[in-house]
Amino acid sequence: RYAFHVFAPYREVRKCTIFGSARIRRGDPAWECARAFAAAIAEEGWMVITGAGPGIMEAGHEGAGAENSFGVNIVLPFEADANPVIAGDPKLINFRYFFTRKLVFMKESAGFVLLPGGFGTLDECFELLTLMQTGKTPPAPVVLIDPPGGTYWHRWLDFVRTELEGHGLISPDDTGLVTLTDSVDEAVAVVCGFYRIYHSMRFVGSRLVIRLRRALSDEHLARLDRDFRDICEKGGIERIDTTEAERRDDDEVHLPRIALRFDRHHWARLRRLIDAINEA
Repeated sequence: RYAFHVFAPYREVRKCTIFGSARIRRGDPAWECARAFAAAIAEEGWMVITGAGPGIMEAGHEGAGAENSFGVNIVLPFEADANPVIAGDPKLINFRYFFTRKLVFMKESAGFVLLPGGFGTLDECFELLTLMQTGKTPPAPVVLIDPPGGTYWHRWLDFVRTELEGHGLISPDDTGLVTLTDSVDEAVAVVCGFYRIYHSMRFVGSRLVIRLRRALSDEHLARLDRDFRDICEKGGIERIDTTEAERRDDDEVHLPRIALRFDRHHWARLRRLIDAINEA
């Protein structure tokens, strides 16, 4: 409850979580990528959330600056203190349990960037993808950054494609939930570009309502309806007015909308639909 109170004044500002190792030090290419990404995303008007520890987390806070940072710290006997950038800041929150800490990362973030890390980073990566694959958290951009010449996420993605997708343990579309890059500029473009036209979504009754920053052309809407009917239980994708439920909640009532009777199963395809919306 305290964490939600801390985030409340910044509700209208999009936030990007940066995950990565506490053991990577200043001067390492991954550390420098994290710092550069955080600085660049802050320039785009975003705030940054990290785990408040050293390594990649400190790099993210240093890049964005304390004024654009949240620290979501876990109290551990060997890593108890927050990094000096966020220590003492009112936007630093301390957690005793990993599961409540991860809830805050997922709930408050509109985008996720992952640098190389250990078991904790991989745990965060797989839990995030599980929540998106099953529809337990809304679609969002997930970017894996390897520093130039790095192999960490390239080998991880090879494993996922060979051992998971290759043996039918995930769907071929599921790897589309992530973008792999060695470019900070591309990572920023992917995170920001996710919200170029797409704004947000919610279910209203049996329909998934997708709110947009601007209306789609008839041609664009017809193309979406044709290409993504496979994820509709019935009917297709259509333009709609603000629903009564959204009016009651005063929920983005001014934005244009489209809607579909989504099958609530093909979440990776829904992520691809958002990409197609943004391609206008």
